[in-house]
Amino acid sequence: MEIRRVVVTGLGALTPIGNNIEQYWNGLVNGVSGAAPITHFDAAKFKTRFACELKNFEVTDFMNRKEARKMDRFTQYAMVATDEAIGDSQLDLEKINKDRIGVIWGAGIGGLETFQNEVLNFSAGDGTPRFNPFFIPKMIADIAPGQISIKYGFRGPNFATVSACASSSNSIIDALNYIRLGYADIMVSGGSEATITIAGMGGFNALQALSTRNDDPATASRPFDKDRDGFVSGEGAGALILEEYEHAKARGAKIYAEVAGGGLSADAYHITAPHPEGLGAKLVMKNCLKDAGLKPEDVDAINMHGTSTPLGDIAESKAIIDVFGEHAYKLNLNSTKSMTGHLLGAAGAIEAIASILAMKYGIVPPTINHFTDDDQIDSKLNFTFNKAQKRNVKVAMSNTFGFGGHNACVLLKKLD
Repeated sequence: MEIRRVVVTGLGALTPIGNNIEQYWNGLVNGVSGAAPITHFDAAKFKTRFACELKNFEVTDFMNRKEARKMDRFTQYAMVATDEAIGDSQLDLEKINKDRIGVIWGAGIGGLETFQNEVLNFSAGDGTPRFNPFFIPKMIADIAPGQISIKYGFRGPNFATVSACASSSNSIIDALNYIRLGYADIMVSGGSEATITIAGMGGFNALQALSTRNDDPATASRPFDKDRDGFVSGEGAGALILEEYEHAKARGAKIYAEVAGGGLSADAYHITAPHPEGLGAKLVMKNCLKDAGLKPEDVDAINMHGTSTPLGDIAESKAIIDVFGEHAYKLNLNSTKSMTGHLLGAAGAIEAIASILAMKYGIVPPTINHFTDDDQIDSKLNFTFNKAQKRNVKVAMSNTFGFGGHNACVLLKKLD
């Protein structure tokens, strides 16, 4: 069976450091931190009182209030990012065959705030079951791709990928394969998350997964730093329009990059901790290289999972050395989570976008907030600390690893 080539023809982003692609990129290259005190609810009694929230975002700038009230924030974010990506792709929605366009969207949790609020409202009442008729449709993770398809009339493959922090990387890989195998010509892929809520912050605090650096939120996300103490929650969405190469060429589309391959694996080790030797991380990167038909020395840069957790950063760094050997020391490594925080199910999408833009502009965004080397992490690796670096990036890798041991890796390359 002929395997078709797949390219990226549109991008959209809604992030804690920028509400569109241009703002997001400017935030990345300038090393802007998106962390600040929480405004979505009163977090005064929480162990962690800060997060990477969206800034100056009003959903009614993008849709009417009645429509917005039928959606959880994670779906609102998905709609906004997708609208930007479709506009960027310059698809002629009047002429294109919508039977051949699908949507695969990632979310690690879905409508957490909706679920939380409905339960709180019930518990505060007299026991009479009064629930919002949109409770279930707002909550379910697959409603985001459903809403996207309804708005644009896309009748191709449509579902959600749920693999914790790997969810939107999974969506990109699934979209890649649906086009490769001829089931669609165009796929909307990406992910969104909105877990900066009472339940979200409380749950992650109970896991002791979050940084508690309340006195200095802007420097709390510090991947690979000796004094890192956990990740910083983020929210938002990233959307990518994937398109079959000949289809894109025929309509004269702008092409950002080729999606060269994707890899998947499982740690099969622990519900929240990574394998200490990075076995799943090694396997997923090897699988990705094999799928793309590329060698380790072909890769120029890796946007690492790099969450700023004590165990995860060590395991991933070891895995990269094991997979890439001496070439590991020639790579530009970075973690854009140092700026955006951890967008969970949306992380893979916005980080793949960061890798694509690094190729476009020849600049690798920094890993900010590095102060002290960790003697358990090889200091000879180039983590692009604190300042963006110029580099002609021809091939970029994006890693995402999720609770439950889910690993996904995407390889992107400049079009030949």
